Amino acid sequence: MTKLTFYTKPDCCLCDEALVAIERVRSGREFEFEKIDVSTDRELTERYGELVPVLEIDGAKAFELGVDQRELEQRLAEMATSGTAGVA
Repeated sequence: MTKLTFYTKPDCCLCDEALVAIERVRSGREFEFEKIDVSTDRELTERYGELVPVLEIDGAKAFELGVDQRELEQRLAEMATSGTAGVA
């Protein structure tokens, strides 16, 4: 099953918007989902702090600074046929 990992932080309006897009896609497609608050870990804050929201698909960075719902749907559909992710 495809796994989406969402890196976020509190009080981030871009993160809130991205989560809405992810949840809309999730309503029509099954995937594993993990939400990680980067503010709870110094290393994650250093790696992702200025880029959140960041969304990885099966461990590959797919989106940063936002998630486009249509593009996410398209990537997941392509992955279902080809088995690959990719960076936005």
